[in-house]
Amino acid sequence: MAAKGAGNFKFKAEIRQLLEILVHSLYSNKEIFLRELVSNASDALDKIRFRQLAGEEVLSPDTELDIHVSTDKDANILTVTDTGIGMTRDELVENIGTIAHSGTADFVRQAQEAKDKSQLDSVIGQFGVGFYSVFMVADEVIVTTRSATAPDESWVWKSNGEGTFTITPGAEDAPRGTTIEVHLKDDAKEYADPDRLKRIIERHSNFISHPIFVGEDRVNTVEALWREPKFSIKQEQYDEFYKFLTFDSEGPADVIHTSADAPIQFNALLFVPSKSMDLLGGYQGQHGLDLYVRRVLIQHENKDILPEYLGFLRGVVDSEDLPLNISRETLQENVLLRKISQSVVKHVLSHLKKKAENEPEKYAEFWKEHGKIFKLGYSDFAHREDFAELLRFETPAMPELTSLASYVERFKEGQKDIYYVTLSSRDAAQTNPHLEIFRKKGVEVLFLYEPIDEFVMDSLAVYKEHRMVSVELADLAWLDELPDENKSDDDSTKPEAMTEEQEKTFTGLLERIKEILGERVTEVRVSKRLKDSPVCLVSPDSHMTSGMQKIMRMMSKDESIPPKAMEVNPDSPLIRNLLEIYQKDSQDDYINLASEQLYEAALLQEGYLTDPHGLVSRIQDHLTRSSSWYKGR
Repeated sequence: MAAKGAGNFKFKAEIRQLLEILVHSLYSNKEIFLRELVSNASDALDKIRFRQLAGEEVLSPDTELDIHVSTDKDANILTVTDTGIGMTRDELVENIGTIAHSGTADFVRQAQEAKDKSQLDSVIGQFGVGFYSVFMVADEVIVTTRSATAPDESWVWKSNGEGTFTITPGAEDAPRGTTIEVHLKDDAKEYADPDRLKRIIERHSNFISHPIFVGEDRVNTVEALWREPKFSIKQEQYDEFYKFLTFDSEGPADVIHTSADAPIQFNALLFVPSKSMDLLGGYQGQHGLDLYVRRVLIQHENKDILPEYLGFLRGVVDSEDLPLNISRETLQENVLLRKISQSVVKHVLSHLKKKAENEPEKYAEFWKEHGKIFKLGYSDFAHREDFAELLRFETPAMPELTSLASYVERFKEGQKDIYYVTLSSRDAAQTNPHLEIFRKKGVEVLFLYEPIDEFVMDSLAVYKEHRMVSVELADLAWLDELPDENKSDDDSTKPEAMTEEQEKTFTGLLERIKEILGERVTEVRVSKRLKDSPVCLVSPDSHMTSGMQKIMRMMSKDESIPPKAMEVNPDSPLIRNLLEIYQKDSQDDYINLASEQLYEAALLQEGYLTDPHGLVSRIQDHLTRSSSWYKGR
């Protein structure tokens, strides 16, 4: 006569369909079955610890709370044992198939609709297959359990995953907790290898709070620091954890340890690497954060928690509120994860602002290593103000990096705009013709060196009611009214003002230069910005800088040279010499030679000259002529 409660049972129709899919699938990530079994065991241990803390009586209260994984390689058996809460007969029937309560029908439908293996992989990950995932590797599963709260009986659940299961009484002396005995399929013998199991546990379950043993060896020896209070952790522990996480030989430059309870509970431990990982210089610094749910790894290097411009950060985020069996596809659409992301970004930006205010030297080191990636934040309109405050720039006036706020504090009287210039290097500022009037008037300019800087300035547009203005597009009338602060070395040799006759002749010279250069320039005009250089090229489009224009033409693969306006400095000694030559002979060939040379030299400074052969040839012609004049002095 069968014992009370024992018997043969059939799985529900949906569960039978589920098992059919799992047993016959080619799911590539089969190892997650062990993650599921260990997670269930950890939950069982948490439950009994909670009851003990609440003062409830439980079976064998002095038993250690741990998880043991053992193997029999000869018999091809894997066993997972916990000393947790255990289950009664009714709980065994109810709880071992929790998937039956949420999502089974949807899982089956989508799995059946999957057209290939890659689709099946994502579908399986989208629902909580939980315990049933063991049938991907098992011919038979035997569960022996004894409840810690109803200790009179133990029970044995057994199934081959083919539609039925049996429940029979277990041994009277069975210990508290649950043992799952997995009889492995022939193609799953690798899971009877202790070393293979250790690697899987280290990958997915390394930070479970309860000890996990494989044989006699404890596997999860690294503490989940993010769950510990900050005041109790030493820097050495942070350094050790960072190196364990990233395999970096150096410790982190900075640590961001934060947690939140509302609107969603999570803990985060983030690190700023000492060196940039963007080795190729292509803004490829985003690694992503390891996402945990209750200390169980759900996704390695999740790239949805942090925006790209904070992707240099390494670390972990752990939440109690996310479902354990959430897939990558579901994560991208999960409202809770978006809330976690918003909160983490807010904490990171707040931390960086405090670092910039309180430790400017260390922040400058951070900017040197990670500023290039951080600039990608120009598109984060939700945090535009915080982003702007954290930007740093070089200027001719400051030996150290400056913020926009600091730059505004040094405004000249009457200054309203923030001026910037795009340069190839700091040395290039000395020969940039657009900076001459700013240098002479003592107006500070921000130096930009990267193409992305153009997008940063264009996107910000305004900082605290001050417009971002390229030096090319500056209000020259306002600048001209300012008194000179820096006199040029050539001021003593500045030519006298032109006579009325010379001014008329100068107009003719400008027309002659335009005739020579033709459609390559839109016009040739007198310059108000130049103080030393003879000429410069200016974009005729007053709404786009030369730097942005080059970027847009590169994106459209337009390699032609755009027509520019040429501005001529009437006080340049070279231009005065050309004026005298023009006065004697307006068709003198030297004017042609000089006009072409000045135009291509200006193109070279602007970064547009791709074929220097004509320039080099004319330079040699100039040198030949000038050397003849020089030797005959």
